[in-house]
Amino acid sequence: MRKLAIEAGAKIMEIYESDDFDVELKSDDSPVTIADQAADALISAGLTAAFPDVALVTEEQSDSHDQDVDTFLIVDPLDGTKEFINRRGDFTVNIAYVENGVPTRGVVYAPARQRMFFTLADGSAVEEVGDFDLTTIGETRAIHVSEADNDALMIVASKSHRDQATDDYINQYAVKDSKSAGSSLKFCLVATGEADLYPRVGRTMEWDTAAGHAVLAGAGGQVVRFDDHSPLVYGKEGFANPFFIAFAASVDLKPA
Repeated sequence: MRKLAIEAGAKIMEIYESDDFDVELKSDDSPVTIADQAADALISAGLTAAFPDVALVTEEQSDSHDQDVDTFLIVDPLDGTKEFINRRGDFTVNIAYVENGVPTRGVVYAPARQRMFFTLADGSAVEEVGDFDLTTIGETRAIHVSEADNDALMIVASKSHRDQATDDYINQYAVKDSKSAGSSLKFCLVATGEADLYPRVGRTMEWDTAAGHAVLAGAGGQVVRFDDHSPLVYGKEGFANPFFIAFAASVDLKPA
């Protein structure tokens, strides 16, 4: 999964750094580029070859969205397409493995930011630093969520989807500072302790969140439904998510 993420990242950056690329609109009016499609083809082929008996769900293949499964691989080959189109850099490659509705393994790679996060076999999460060699894992550092100060929380929220409902929820907390970030990097910022809380009051799909969720869980964090604070589970109909909150375990959650 790590190797495929790096290979897909290289393909994405090749297109990102080109003079121009076409942008199309999908049926839900979300944008898609040749980078999404090229990365998806590369990752899908690699996962199918390596794990032929595991169901595969990927954003770019709509026929994969009709499956009824609770153990599967799930891919967003380019999360943050708007960030990519606007050349803002906050886009990621996301590959995750879900077991019985729980994301247990995940890779989040931000090629333009040169940041790589993934889970290890023991369930813990690390950030890799270095050259991201295809065949050899470089230096890694264990990551862990913060010991949050509930009188001075660090908040991270969506760069492209922040709205009044999000602000209203955040305003229930004593906030030291807030930052915006694109794509699944928000989960990773909570996982490393760079932020304490990431609320999402808006539409997402499971491929948007599974890899970041796995990394955050491996770092001691949690992801729960916004409405009742029950764990966010995977394999839901159409792979659509409810609103959710990702947070360090020491944060005192406020009601929706």
